[in-house]
Amino acid sequence: MKISRRSFSAMVASGAAAMAVGAPASASPARNGNVVLVHGAYADGSCWAKVIPLLLHAGVAVTAVQHPLTSLAEGAAATRRALDLQTGPTVLMGHSFGGSVITEAGDHPNVSSLIYLSARAPEVGEDYGALAAKFPTPPANAGLVYNNGFGGLTERAFLNDFANGVPRSEARVLYAAQGRLAQTLFGNRTTAAAWKAKPARYLITTEDRTTSPELQRFVAERMGAQISEASTGHLSFIVRPSLVARLILDALP
Repeated sequence: MKISRRSFSAMVASGAAAMAVGAPASASPARNGNVVLVHGAYADGSCWAKVIPLLLHAGVAVTAVQHPLTSLAEGAAATRRALDLQTGPTVLMGHSFGGSVITEAGDHPNVSSLIYLSARAPEVGEDYGALAAKFPTPPANAGLVYNNGFGGLTERAFLNDFANGVPRSEARVLYAAQGRLAQTLFGNRTTAAAWKAKPARYLITTEDRTTSPELQRFVAERMGAQISEASTGHLSFIVRPSLVARLILDALP
């Protein structure tokens, strides 16, 4: 599905209005495709709240996966359950650690293409921590603290590094909803690499303080993705929701 720049600008304005005041279901256009959104670490499905209204206004059926951040297998299982509910070709988007999830679950027959946002994109069985260690260490890493087997970012690291560029009032809301992750999560390895069989797009965030932009570029080029760049921090869908919505709309069959 392709939308002209003028009609997309109108959609963004209307979508923003709908997000602010609500829009009746009867005002929504006919369905124009499906997308499943997969959040990363330190977050949950509500992180997509600025992108979802834009997609709904464009007539796209949207599902935001709530996965538990306890293991890659459980995240992939939650994503497959969401994909099972789709009624046609579906764009599968993953942010950050969500990239590992869509890499594992993206071989689902309903998936038409993959979109990675500042995301992991591992090879089958790859030690992603060892790969990441070959690139500059992002500042957010120093703020990851574990307690009783689960971890999260300190407030300072979350606000200054994970959510850099996000207005402080919004970043504090996101911090309050921070998803706690299992201490073993980042060591989980994929058993599949969906990007080898499905077309992929990748958005590199050049001001990222959570995932090294150099690492992002490496994995994007390695999988032959269609690459875009944005001068934002890690949370592009918060500060540039229209850009993220456009990536999805351009990827719809």
